[in-house]
Amino acid sequence: MILLALLAAAAPLPSASDDAQFAQCARLVKEDAARGAAAASDWRMKGGGISARHCLGLAYAAQERWAPAATTFDQAADEAEGARDGRLADFRIQAGNAWLADGDAARARAAFDRALATGLLADELRGEVLLDRARAGVALGDVAGARVDLDKALALVPADPLVWHLSSALALRQDDVALARAHADKAVALAPDAADVLLNAGNAAGRAGDLPAARALFERAARAAPESDAGKAAAAALAANADPPSAEGVRPITTPGVGGSRLPPASSPEAAPLPR
Repeated sequence: MILLALLAAAAPLPSASDDAQFAQCARLVKEDAARGAAAASDWRMKGGGISARHCLGLAYAAQERWAPAATTFDQAADEAEGARDGRLADFRIQAGNAWLADGDAARARAAFDRALATGLLADELRGEVLLDRARAGVALGDVAGARVDLDKALALVPADPLVWHLSSALALRQDDVALARAHADKAVALAPDAADVLLNAGNAAGRAGDLPAARALFERAARAAPESDAGKAAAAALAANADPPSAEGVRPITTPGVGGSRLPPASSPEAAPLPR
């Protein structure tokens, strides 16, 4: 760990010219992802190095070409590792999230493992990576492993509503309704206007038998974002007034985009209908 920290301290940073060209390339990606990809490829062919490859990965991600994005981020990470570049862990994280968006949870978890293994992550970022690793674990059916990762993340990033939200949703899968409701309440306290959070909290309350609370939370979710998947699901649950849900209940979650450490999941949220 100490050796890795020393290596990170000695890692070369991009040159000022690289920084300027990367900023220009990233701006182009935001304006026109296809043109950004072409510019990054051209820069790479002219010896642009890691920064050019990084911009190319961002351009692919902006076009939702997740597999090429993930491969490019992996290549940037391998190159950064050889060059003792301090951006190594960031590239591993971006690769993991791109693989996760592409539906390849096994490669995603491997990338997150490699990011964690660098020893270069501050506690907060480590917590976010563990959260992402838990998402990959759920996708792989490793619920027990996901629970371990989420419990570690809860200790490292307790101010992130998403970690409580994910933990609650996972607890519902594990039929631990008390834990699901407690963690849903934490998520709601931190993100009181997030429709996905309110939707999941409504499911947890319904599973606990607190139907007035469930209805109130579904109503809040429907009001918070009526055109979102979560808002529509909450409204449908209120309208259905059907039988109690099974343990399959809700699948969350909305997450930040490429600029952060997470990418959107493939599936949409569902609401557990309220009983009559």
